[in-house]
Amino acid sequence: MLAELIDALQNAHRVVISTHTRPDGDAIGSQLALGAFLRAKGKQVWMINADPVPYNLEWLPGADAIRVYDHSVELVEAMASADAVIIVDTNAVSRLGTPGNQLKGASGRRILIDHHTDPETWFDLTYRRESASSTGELLYELMAGWDLAGITAEAAVALYVAILTDTGSFRFAQVTPTLHRMTADLLERSAMNPSDIYARVYDRKSPEGMKLLASVLSTQQLHFDGRVGMLLVTQQMLEDTGAPVEETDGFVNMLLSIEGVAVALLFTETAKGTKISFRSKGDWEVHRWAQHFGGGGHRNAAGAFVKARLDDTIQQTINTAPRFLDVQASEDGPELSEEDAAYLAMLGGGS
Repeated sequence: MLAELIDALQNAHRVVISTHTRPDGDAIGSQLALGAFLRAKGKQVWMINADPVPYNLEWLPGADAIRVYDHSVELVEAMASADAVIIVDTNAVSRLGTPGNQLKGASGRRILIDHHTDPETWFDLTYRRESASSTGELLYELMAGWDLAGITAEAAVALYVAILTDTGSFRFAQVTPTLHRMTADLLERSAMNPSDIYARVYDRKSPEGMKLLASVLSTQQLHFDGRVGMLLVTQQMLEDTGAPVEETDGFVNMLLSIEGVAVALLFTETAKGTKISFRSKGDWEVHRWAQHFGGGGHRNAAGAFVKARLDDTIQQTINTAPRFLDVQASEDGPELSEEDAAYLAMLGGGS
């Protein structure tokens, strides 16, 4: 499959690369790295997303070349005329936002490079492995298989950020000796050191962001004997502190540092509904739980968006936890819906 992917990209001349809405470090890093690599190979590259680059990733080399889709003739024609449309770090048209349907309907070869579960079937060529730590890891394999010497300093920094962010700074289960060898090679190819990169990605909180963090931490709740933790971000908190919602990035992971917490949830209230971020440790899988709410992701990190009020979404999510986690509702815990109580009873788990 890797050889087929390399052959397809070698024969493409005009390439469009896109990724999911509200892109994270793996999405932007993968997109920029692949764009830099292909440009160095003489390809014409457009990078088109539904949403802008997050503020903490704007420093990445080439980030200013990522275009936010605006229905302009230029971007429409770029997608229509591309020999290859490459989707990185997501596998569903709904996660691509406004340009999604046009990317799906492109006449060029539609290529998926991703590590999430349950990909949609409209791709012509797929390079995917769920056990990969990140899409950045898969792209390193692609570049090394094509031309290892062709990984420029610009691409190396972007790949390192992709891997760093999607492994929780190298602390998730998918981190392997092989991955560390990859990242060592990337650091040797770039002009930056790990502390510089970490500081640029994570140590850019504004005073407003720190106030927001204090407010969010005050909402901490633990459920199911302390194994599931949750935090809330309300519209009022954002308004009161003046912090942008992007500064909530990483908040959910803080819950996993609490002894006994295996699964962390962050509920973010928006004008149109509630965003849920799911994180977990080890063998505690959360992607099926996110899929129940129309979202997705990978085993230890996933997300969903629910068109419902914050309080209703919280209740629905906590109610369904026993379906997807090895937990049972206690008498002091959240009340289960009749549907989920019946489901537990069928499994012999009580009600």
